[in-house]
Amino acid sequence: MAYITRIISQAILLICFTVSTVPTATAQLVIGQPSLEFSKACASESFNMYETSFVFNPPSSLDASNQFIVELSDSSGEFAEAVEVFVSNSNEITTSPATISFSLPMDTAGENYKIRIKSSSPAATSAPSLDFPAYFKLHDTPFTINGLIDTGTFCPGIGYLLAIDNPGFDGAISPLTFESLSFNWYKVIDNTNSILIAQGETLQVSEEGTYFAETDYGSCTSESFSNRVTISQASSEEPANATITSSLGNSFCSNGEGTILTTVIGENYQWFKDDQPIEGVNQNTLQTNDSGNYAVIVTSGNCVAVGSILLESLAGSTTINVPAVNFIEMGEALTVTVETTLDNVQYEWYFNDSIIEDATESQLIASQVGNYKVVVTATGDCDFSIELFFEIKIEVSTDTIPNVISPNGDGLNDTWIIPAEYLSGTNTEVVIFSSNGTAALKTSDYLNNWPDNINELSNANQVYYYMITPPSEEVITGSITVVR
Repeated sequence: MAYITRIISQAILLICFTVSTVPTATAQLVIGQPSLEFSKACASESFNMYETSFVFNPPSSLDASNQFIVELSDSSGEFAEAVEVFVSNSNEITTSPATISFSLPMDTAGENYKIRIKSSSPAATSAPSLDFPAYFKLHDTPFTINGLIDTGTFCPGIGYLLAIDNPGFDGAISPLTFESLSFNWYKVIDNTNSILIAQGETLQVSEEGTYFAETDYGSCTSESFSNRVTISQASSEEPANATITSSLGNSFCSNGEGTILTTVIGENYQWFKDDQPIEGVNQNTLQTNDSGNYAVIVTSGNCVAVGSILLESLAGSTTINVPAVNFIEMGEALTVTVETTLDNVQYEWYFNDSIIEDATESQLIASQVGNYKVVVTATGDCDFSIELFFEIKIEVSTDTIPNVISPNGDGLNDTWIIPAEYLSGTNTEVVIFSSNGTAALKTSDYLNNWPDNINELSNANQVYYYMITPPSEEVITGSITVVR
């Protein structure tokens, strides 16, 4: 009996030892769904702070290096490209529940955002929050349309163009300064009601009524709205209004292609610049790089609409003083000068697509045959860059191609020297043949070295004929008299 009791006691001790030496498993961290302390987030430069609360368990599972992170979804509630809007310091949040404040990025705009909470050590992620509208109101002050006018008239069949001013009129800041914004257009129903009729930066209307625009901030209240314009049909005694808009604004930094002027759609158009008609344009758009006072007359049937706009190109004018193709004689040089009204200008000159080192001024003296380019870059109020091209060729003239050579070994006029434009590397074919039609030379790699063996020539004077065929140009022909 004592033996059995001893065996049982040992077994109990073994079991207790085994249990005591098994390591305790670390509890997995669980983060609850974040609770929003707001119904919608309407941020601006003056206010951008929103709170969320969450619970987590067990707090003891947090490492000392742990950080809590708030992630913001895209506007459709997806987290594939989530943005971190808050990251705590290590070991800053250790007790549950916790409350975190975060701010919205400036490009936030949509109705179905969500947030979620993540921890770094141990790693865990909460379920997404309920969705909520969120906008960062980049522009939240009144703006102007159509130069702050109160009324406008339209022709039947043409309509009237309403447009947001850019820049703003009378000191107002234009919302078009912010490219990410979108706009709603409304028609007034009565003193307290209006209806949404369109979206965009402009609106062409063909019905009488009062209209205004508002920056689209969805569920958030917008203080970014325009003046109201009352539109009526023009009488037969006076012309209607034809608004003109500029795609780059009235004061614009030219992108090399220029700004696009747009007016109402009619049947016929006559554009003017500084009171002079612009010929060859019969459409409702006009592209220009130049400053000036532009006007348009639009007709439809018997109705006429007139409009104007004053443009200022901040890039000014940038040109070179030579044409696209320039011919020079052998040994001559061409002086090329950039003429510009830009400030803070830098210049880069290229020859056959290779940069010309140390050529950084507005002027270049060029003497080599080939293709040239200058890149003009300006910084400041108008960041601007434009490329200007020109080409140099040797003057094609029989005066530059000798018709007499004297290969007598005296070092003067011993070989037939032709312009560099036709030499090796230019893909020009040179053929020389005798008076009886025998080819003395045929090559696309001429090196100004014919005749390279004077012993093959007769001691008497001889006449040869040549054909020079440059790529994509007319064939040049002539004669060569060899004097011995």
